[in-house]
Amino acid sequence: MDFFVDHAVGFALACAAVAVLYGLYLTWWLLKQPAGNEKMQEIARAIQEGAGAYLRKQYTAVALVAIVPFFLLGFYDKLGWGAAFGFLIGALFSAAAGFIGMNVAVRSNVRTAEAAREGLQPAFKVAFRAGSVTGLLVVGLGLLGVAGYYWVLTDWIGNTPDSAVDDLIGLAFGGSLISVFARLGGGIYTKAADVGADLVGKLEAGIPEDDPRNPAVIADNVGDNVGDCAGMAADLFETYAVTAVAVMLLAIGVGQPDLVLYPLALGGISILSSVIGTFFTRVGSGQNAIINALYRAVIVATILSAVGFIPVTMAYDGGKFDFWDLYGSALIGLAVTFLLVAITEYYTGTRWKPVKDIASASQTGHATNIISGLAVGMQATALPVIVIAGGVVGAYYAAGENLYGIGVAVMAQLSMAGLIVALDAYGPVTDNAGGIAEMADLPESVRGITDPLDAVGNTTKAVTKGYAIGSAGLAALVLFDEYGRSLDDQGLPTLFSLDNPWVIAGLFIGGLMPFLFASLAMQAVGRVGGQVVEEVRRQFRENPGIMDYTARPDYSNAIGIVTGSAIKEMMAPALIPVLIPIIVGIISVEMLGGLLIGTIVTGLFLAIAMTSGGGAWDNAKKTIEDGLYGGKGSDAHAAAITGDTVGDPYKDTAGPAINPMIKIANIVAILLIPLLVSIHG
Repeated sequence: MDFFVDHAVGFALACAAVAVLYGLYLTWWLLKQPAGNEKMQEIARAIQEGAGAYLRKQYTAVALVAIVPFFLLGFYDKLGWGAAFGFLIGALFSAAAGFIGMNVAVRSNVRTAEAAREGLQPAFKVAFRAGSVTGLLVVGLGLLGVAGYYWVLTDWIGNTPDSAVDDLIGLAFGGSLISVFARLGGGIYTKAADVGADLVGKLEAGIPEDDPRNPAVIADNVGDNVGDCAGMAADLFETYAVTAVAVMLLAIGVGQPDLVLYPLALGGISILSSVIGTFFTRVGSGQNAIINALYRAVIVATILSAVGFIPVTMAYDGGKFDFWDLYGSALIGLAVTFLLVAITEYYTGTRWKPVKDIASASQTGHATNIISGLAVGMQATALPVIVIAGGVVGAYYAAGENLYGIGVAVMAQLSMAGLIVALDAYGPVTDNAGGIAEMADLPESVRGITDPLDAVGNTTKAVTKGYAIGSAGLAALVLFDEYGRSLDDQGLPTLFSLDNPWVIAGLFIGGLMPFLFASLAMQAVGRVGGQVVEEVRRQFRENPGIMDYTARPDYSNAIGIVTGSAIKEMMAPALIPVLIPIIVGIISVEMLGGLLIGTIVTGLFLAIAMTSGGGAWDNAKKTIEDGLYGGKGSDAHAAAITGDTVGDPYKDTAGPAINPMIKIANIVAILLIPLLVSIHG
């Protein structure tokens, strides 16, 4: 058992290498699969080129922004170059997880469409393996970054564990900064292209989704990848790395530094369990065979992780916490994961009442669809928040009334991120596969395979977002405790009492931040989507041959419009979680403490309402397109398209981007402490 104490870093690095190497093997296998006929490959190349061009432009812009915090961290003597290079590692690894995963996804979509000629299982296998590459890279690079940099700091440079963990805060900040830009930029891109394509193509021109006559159709397919693949990868990488660092900080804070490496060992165990879980995804028979195959992998990995946590926890038994203190907290984290997945599935899955209610409401018009969707989103906040609250209290008491238990629960929850991200990245692959099948005029039998895969992908994307939001809320609570503890170490006020007007003011300002952030993101989608609408209308008007297939649309122009505008529009909202905490902290440390709690509470509710409501709107449209209430072209379908168009920026832009926004605000607060000491000390 002492192995997990004496060699925790080596074990974590070995498990991270397993994740990355298995991801490379899956990439090799995927690229060996047939890529279809020349027309399919031409469409796929257009998607690849558009996605690659956007990400290169996005990361170039973010790199220019990142230069400032890198040098500020390095030259500020209270933080130093250890934190600065940690920031650089976190930023690079976060970008790499999204960039590599997306590049695999855009090469797998055409292979999924071709595999669909052979049947459901071959197509499912290609799509899930493509998603697994992204998922495994997220946890592999996350653990590699945290454990590897800790090893460099302690074994090479000779830092103490306390000092090394402090420098890891820089790594967490780097991952968070990249994440918020990737989430915002990718979200604005994907939903602006989607909204523009749908409003003119479906509603005005009356042509099907993914129709090759729509000038925005390639931009829409590109957006699926830069938003739901690259964006989600950066989001969960950041949450994973931030949580690991936060729990390591908690171990220092509770006076038991030997537990610093415990979260890394838990992460290693779950990586091995996730790799094994990927082998349990064969599609069976029955109406829900596809989603059952995906969930089977998650359940197997969860059970294996619960078993694997036993020897790891036994190795760390002793001191302030005994075996059941730690293991009980870890089990609570796994239970929270299972419950959040199940609840989000209920509110967004096509087989459950909430989605059916929205579809039914579409029969009486656009307004009733919108009202029903908003109501479902609001209701969807109740059960997840109750589960999160129960998990917080349960883990706290499981660890003998200590916050370290909450940290262990969150790390156990995030350790399953590999498979959860695989479920999300599977979605854009199947969505694009259906689009390629439509644009390449493949037999209807191919769409008969890709459409059910895509419908399940809508649900799994929503489930992943619910999981990410819950994890973000819990991780932010751990970071908030670190803010208070660090203030206490410096002799500054740490009692955030409601009879203090500064705290109350901070609560209000923190509470408004997610709303302001989300509103700017929504407005960005509206503005860029409007540009796409005008471009598609212009092409239809000036080139009437497009509609009768005698002329080819200019796809590149639509892609160029969305690429440039999305990058420009992401800047303003991304600055909110950085600048506002700095301004508030300079005014009052108590006010900043109130701000952090206010941001966590309202951000959690707003993000869940947006992502669940948007997912429910999307799948309500899918059920009508499958033939319910008159099917495609009916009045109910038109109302459902409106609801889906409203829900798109909810679930894929503003809602998910709140996750990194919450954590950035808390990390900035922790990094500010040396400055706050010099001002208020």
